[in-house]
Amino acid sequence: MKARFVVHEHHATHLHYDFRLEMEGVLKSWAVPKGIPVEPGIKRLAVQVEDHPLEYIDFIGQIPRGQYGAGTVGIWDRGEYELKKHLKDRLEVMLKGEILQGNYVLIHTGSKNWLLFKRKSL
Repeated sequence: MKARFVVHEHHATHLHYDFRLEMEGVLKSWAVPKGIPVEPGIKRLAVQVEDHPLEYIDFIGQIPRGQYGAGTVGIWDRGEYELKKHLKDRLEVMLKGEILQGNYVLIHTGSKNWLLFKRKSL
């Protein structure tokens, strides 16, 4: 199954990146404070946040002060992905974006915290 993904660059209280996967009729979303790794061997904290509506995949603009996530949002990368593995505590996807290419893994480490990394090519 190929579906869409987006990485929003989000200048809110602190700069972070929102990694979003089109899945189950919504955008499953994680805030990644230090950015999405582009090379294998780099592991990043990804904090799961609430699901977003699919329409948000193309959002670029300003979230007004006083609203959740207030700040400037831009698209850092987008493309399609193929779901390779979907378990309760592990997601594996093949990303085919403008910047991100390859196999990525999300591992649930507790509460809302996940570990995001790029796998080495086989």
